[in-house]
Amino acid sequence: MISPRWQIIPTDEKAEQALHAALGIDPLFCRLLVQRGIKTFEEARTFFRPSLDDLHNPFLMKDMELAVERLDKALKGDERILLYGDYDVDGTTSVALMFAFLSGFYRNLDYYLPDREKEGYGVSLRSVEYARETGATLVIAIDCGIKAHEAVALAKNYGIDFIVCDHHLPEGGLPGAVANLDPKRADCPYPYKELSGCGIAFKLAQALALHNNTPQEEIDDLLDLVAVSIACDIVPITGENRILTHFGLHRLNHSPRVGLWALMSRINRPFPLDVSDLVFGLGPLINAAGRLGDARDAVRLLLSADRNSAVDCAGTLVQRNRERREVDYAMADQARQRFTDQPGWETRKSIVLYSPEWHKGIIGISASRMTEAFHKPSVILTHSNDRAVGSARSVPGFDLYAALQQCEDLFYSYGGHAHAAGMQMPVENVEAFAERFESIACEQISPENTSPLLDVCARIRLEDITPAFRRLLRQFEPFGPHNRNPVFWAEGVVDTGQSRPLSNNHIRLSIRHADGRKVMTGIGFGLAEAFEKVKNGAFDIAFNLREEQWRGESMLSLQAKDFRQTKTN
Repeated sequence: MISPRWQIIPTDEKAEQALHAALGIDPLFCRLLVQRGIKTFEEARTFFRPSLDDLHNPFLMKDMELAVERLDKALKGDERILLYGDYDVDGTTSVALMFAFLSGFYRNLDYYLPDREKEGYGVSLRSVEYARETGATLVIAIDCGIKAHEAVALAKNYGIDFIVCDHHLPEGGLPGAVANLDPKRADCPYPYKELSGCGIAFKLAQALALHNNTPQEEIDDLLDLVAVSIACDIVPITGENRILTHFGLHRLNHSPRVGLWALMSRINRPFPLDVSDLVFGLGPLINAAGRLGDARDAVRLLLSADRNSAVDCAGTLVQRNRERREVDYAMADQARQRFTDQPGWETRKSIVLYSPEWHKGIIGISASRMTEAFHKPSVILTHSNDRAVGSARSVPGFDLYAALQQCEDLFYSYGGHAHAAGMQMPVENVEAFAERFESIACEQISPENTSPLLDVCARIRLEDITPAFRRLLRQFEPFGPHNRNPVFWAEGVVDTGQSRPLSNNHIRLSIRHADGRKVMTGIGFGLAEAFEKVKNGAFDIAFNLREEQWRGESMLSLQAKDFRQTKTN
């Protein structure tokens, strides 16, 4: 793993001082607020006191009135409604949310999730044929559809209407749907642009509830699914997403739906669960359904009302996830070996690898692993339906989607955003794509960005970490993208002699300041070798704080991000 560069996040000191005067809390926490763009008393109040009353009116979203009007017509006319979603966590939770909401008062419903291998991402033509064959006259596409021009046009020829609920960037205009709900469309005035696909589905449910004077409590029951989608789709946990995640986690930890309860019982993590537990615990199990099988199994589980069947279904997903991990690790080893076998791999700015043997459902994970290991934008491609199909992941400062736009003449199709994307191309274009992508990366990735950057919020001493400190820091949760768990920098610490290596290159820590008495324990995942290099003298540690459960009690511990020798003057 490449050692990161440590950087103290630049902070507006005048804003920090003004906020301290307004709030009267520890200046350190005023600094953390300003780093999050919070500079007034009112903004701080909203941040520290999330409220469902602060959610935006769903009718501010372009086409929402059209969507509600068409959906209401379908409900009153007993039309068959088909819910269509992507095969990942966001797509499966989206379909489950809309089905759970509508099935409370309507029965003529069906859902469809595409086969990852045979149909790929987006609204497939096969699904439109399925809608026609089963008599559906309205399709609600969720977490996809904003680029489904051909599928929507075919459906219109069959007399089938579409409502699109998507959060990806439109391309080539908008499809001919009755309503295109997408805050990222250029003409949409909706104030918050970063909702997940499931978040868009929630806003549609919220709008229909307002239209029909349905009590707010009935849609609040859906928030656990929204929280899972926000966490696992790695969207910013700011603004409306932060409110939805806050209340969704509360529901998940206190009264989860049966399907999520069954999954939670399988991941063996102490309560309360946080965003990272959803990302690394629940997410892989839900994703496993579509990666190595049928994504509808995940929806069935999320909609389950019977505990015994839910436990059985969760067990199936656990087994699929084990199989996924075996394939994943083997692919990752092959990809790393193939890349480092290339002449001059150290100086390359990007990674593009193709193998027809690689599993289509795992290439996204492999791309993430390559980016993490080498800190380079990575594209992993395999063979499917007589074409090369790829998944890409980026590094900070490199806009992946913009780079792919410069290669679009080589693709059949592509889509995504700045950090993650996918594409399909003729196999014979892979080599040309690799050369052009490398050229773009060389132009855009500066020498200082060839190693990862560790953003540090502030320098502190271990003695600063008191119960009051923790209580205030807890109010910054839930943590996630754009509201990260703060990384702190403690200088001049030493090993107490009680630190010990664990399996898989992890390290159990016990440290104190060289001139201090307070001892803190913690963990460093994958950092045992790095610790070995510094443990014999004074060193600096970059870390964030986490709560661990020990014999039924909660204790505060460190999670190390990196170590380095303390500089001496």
